[in-house]
Amino acid sequence: MSEEKVMNRWLIVVGAIMVQLCLGAIYAWSAFTGRLTAVDELFQFTRTQTQIVFSVGLASFAIVMAIIAGRWQAKAGPRVVAITGGVVMGAGYVIAGLAGGSFWGILFGVGILGGAGIGLAYVCPIAVCVKWFPDRKGLITGLAVAGFGFGALIWIKLTSGFVFGPIDLTPGWTGLFGAGMSVSGIFLLYGIIFTLVITIGSLVFVNPPDGWVPEGWTPAAGNASAESGQNDFSVREMVATPQYRKLFAIFMVGATSGLMVIGVIGLFGRDALASNGIDAVRAAVITGTAMGLFYALLNGIGRIVWGSVSDRLGRRNSIALMSLLQGVMMIVFFFIGGSETGLYLGAAVIGFNFGGNFALFPTAVADYFGNRSVGTNYPWVFLAYGVGGILGPVLGGIMGDARAWMWAFIPAGIACLLASLLALTLRPPHTTAD
Repeated sequence: MSEEKVMNRWLIVVGAIMVQLCLGAIYAWSAFTGRLTAVDELFQFTRTQTQIVFSVGLASFAIVMAIIAGRWQAKAGPRVVAITGGVVMGAGYVIAGLAGGSFWGILFGVGILGGAGIGLAYVCPIAVCVKWFPDRKGLITGLAVAGFGFGALIWIKLTSGFVFGPIDLTPGWTGLFGAGMSVSGIFLLYGIIFTLVITIGSLVFVNPPDGWVPEGWTPAAGNASAESGQNDFSVREMVATPQYRKLFAIFMVGATSGLMVIGVIGLFGRDALASNGIDAVRAAVITGTAMGLFYALLNGIGRIVWGSVSDRLGRRNSIALMSLLQGVMMIVFFFIGGSETGLYLGAAVIGFNFGGNFALFPTAVADYFGNRSVGTNYPWVFLAYGVGGILGPVLGGIMGDARAWMWAFIPAGIACLLASLLALTLRPPHTTAD
């Protein structure tokens, strides 16, 4: 079957980006931590409490994706599951908006329901894109998930205005907070937007016809088929392989470090900048720019770049290089984060490498365990993200309350360096019997 006889496959990519832009709102959590912990606000959460909400959301995301979304989308199709995810996520934010200052209400709304909605929707665009683009898995997966990183930039800057250092793209407008909206009001607004945009983006999620391949592309034959995603493993077969265990461990370490920075960059940045004499108002602008521009923007770019690079260098070499660079910067970030330039540089590099995980690991799963089964297999690798989502933010929150940031960043950096060495031992299985 030729590509001209079916729908334009690039429409799938557009829909995927729309959905992922909304799902990336979980990375905008740092936009709310300052107000949630402020003594003159309704909430008065501890730093650890803010990170518990974030961690529960990440864990719910990963668990629901593994247990429910992977199998459900394989049976019902990606469209139904993605739309359901949008409704659940939107409802969670609406509930959080109606919860007032209740920690448990926000934990349930943003953490449990919000995370569950993301878990339902997230795998759908990845699974359908891999099926439509077996010839460009790295690049297309990177594009499909790039919206997740870019979404964080949008949702953060909507709260504070699109100010990036000396550049003010919205002069006279200081964001939803500046317009007088409360945290609760923003949760309500975001919940409605998420439901609508995810539903619209998901309408194009349909699998290609059986036997379809892109025009002019021929799948690799022989032993190379395992590296080309033609040898499909079941979940049970996959989890029995050493490749699965290695991918899980490396992803867990990368998720722990990246999610810790997402969760605490606002808190760490303000502490580090204050120690160098920068006032609180200026520090808030700098940390917001570090997260909103440098981390979130580079997070999205990193997904595209690392995905494209891996099509050339291979998944193993790309994962090893990415983990090495991340380990070095996590250690260095602790020492340079007290300056404006250092905070921007660290946020950019860490965000860039962290974003790469979400292009490299699904494509590695597709390469090693099959293109057509990536929707059911990748969620079980993605559980590593849920583990990292508990370890990283909670570690950062505890060390933040103790003002002992060194014991958060340096151990995470060392773990990334060890993960880089482990990545060099990756080899694709050649048959389901391996």
